[in-house]
Amino acid sequence: MKKRMIIGAIILITLSVFLLGCNSQPTAQEQGDQSLEEIKENGKLIMGLDDSFPPMGFKDEKGEIVGFDIDLAKEVTKKLGIELELKPIDWAAKELSLSSGDIDVIWNGFSISEKRKEKVLFSEPYLENDQIIAVGADSSIKNKQDLKDKIVGLQMESTSATALNAEPDVKDSLKEIKEYENNVEALLDLKSGRTDAVIVDEVVGKYYIAQKPGEYKVLEENFGAEFYAVGFRKEDKALKEAIDKAIDELVQEGIVGEISKKWFGEDIVLR
Repeated sequence: MKKRMIIGAIILITLSVFLLGCNSQPTAQEQGDQSLEEIKENGKLIMGLDDSFPPMGFKDEKGEIVGFDIDLAKEVTKKLGIELELKPIDWAAKELSLSSGDIDVIWNGFSISEKRKEKVLFSEPYLENDQIIAVGADSSIKNKQDLKDKIVGLQMESTSATALNAEPDVKDSLKEIKEYENNVEALLDLKSGRTDAVIVDEVVGKYYIAQKPGEYKVLEENFGAEFYAVGFRKEDKALKEAIDKAIDELVQEGIVGEISKKWFGEDIVLR
């Protein structure tokens, strides 16, 4: 009887260990993903960005690249013990820059979309953003219906275009869609009267408009919400996990909240 009890206990322990092993998911690094180690060996993270995207990342009056995402990335790389290299890229070719190895991450007001998920691995989202409609301060346009037969501007290869495409009735009613390399150019053309409205990320549009009082206004209607995240190569899961962990820690420490207050006047971070 005693022998049977001992054998039963051994089986029970073995089964528990087996079940524990099945339930614990190995990390990407444990599965052989060296993306994090390679970044640490290089000693730096190359961050691809659109440097005309205030307040996420843009050049200030001194020509230095500053912004919310810049400050956040600096804190993340500090935690990882590496340097941060900022690399402005052609936003229309951002996925190609990432896949070719020219940059390590796309990180600058980068919105999650189903189309982008086909090519990019995303971090956990950290900011929510709407696609707003900006018009001139004295414009008679009040809603999407008023955009009929109007010229609308937006940034090429952006989720502004994706949002507009998702509403074909509105898109088909437009006279023309003008695409720009960046949102600042689109808003400048709106001010000059070359377009009637601009579809733009809320965080960018409202920040820019606040610097130009009396020149623009934002309609109550918009083209829906989306979320900002960091973009990685599909195989770079270990790097993604490390950056997610670092951001979570920075949120808990209150550092991300302070960065948010610096650029937005309040803590709007999701995590």
